Amino acid sequence: MTTNGALERAIARFRRESRTGTPPVDELSSQAFRAVVDERLRSLERQLDEVKGRVNGLIFLLAGTVAVQLIMRLAG
Repeated sequence: MTTNGALERAIARFRRESRTGTPPVDELSSQAFRAVVDERLRSLERQLDEVKGRVNGLIFLLAGTVAVQLIMRLAG
C-alpha cells in the first residue's frame, strides 16, 4: 500500500510540474525559489519592454496621421 501511495504522489507531482514547467513552490528550496522568481521577473520585463515599444509605435503612427491630415487640410 505504501508503494502504491508513493507512486500516486509521484504521478500527481509530475502532473503539477508538467503543467507549469516548474515544481510546486512549496517543494522548492529558497535558492531555487529565488531563481524561479528572477526568471519570471526577467520574462515580465521583456514583455513589458515589448508592450512599451508597441505603444510608442502606435503613438508615432497616430501623430503622423494627425500631421498628414493637418497638412492636407491646409494645402487643400
